[in-house]
Amino acid sequence: MDSSIFIRRYFARCLECSFCHDACCFHGVDIDVDNVRRINSFATDLEEFMGTSKATWFRDEFAKDVEFPGGSFTRTQVLDGACVFHDRRSRGCLLHKFSLENNIDYHDLKPMVSCLFPLTFDNGVLHPSDDIETDDLVCAGEGPTLYQGVRNELLYYFGPTFVEELDGIEIGNEVASTLHNT
Repeated sequence: MDSSIFIRRYFARCLECSFCHDACCFHGVDIDVDNVRRINSFATDLEEFMGTSKATWFRDEFAKDVEFPGGSFTRTQVLDGACVFHDRRSRGCLLHKFSLENNIDYHDLKPMVSCLFPLTFDNGVLHPSDDIETDDLVCAGEGPTLYQGVRNELLYYFGPTFVEELDGIEIGNEVASTLHNT
């Protein structure tokens, strides 16, 4: 775990933002093979809901990666400058919107990497996404810490023991920072 997740901040109320125009949705997102299968199980309804063919949703190639559920992942396609699942008529993610409108837990369809953003993971490390590291995230700087912004998502995916451990580390970092500044 990279301790900067307890220091770096961002505007976490995504759909209340009036300044980014969903910039984080412009590049597509990594998505695990199991998630692709779940989305494809709703293909007929999603094609109608989105107005796009499922043939346009994902890249064809999958990469092996044991950190992803199912052991491999691909990426969502970028169409007209944004993720194919970006809601161009409104804002946000069409998978999230479709889930809410159909009483489906959005975690079942929305990619885990999207839910955890602006945190990510690789090589066994939870850390800020590249957009934070390169200062390219428009909404970086104000708001809760990266950790607090996605704490509930971490709880969902990794469970209470993991989050309790991170809470303890966060408190330790706050104490150390306070002592350092006095």
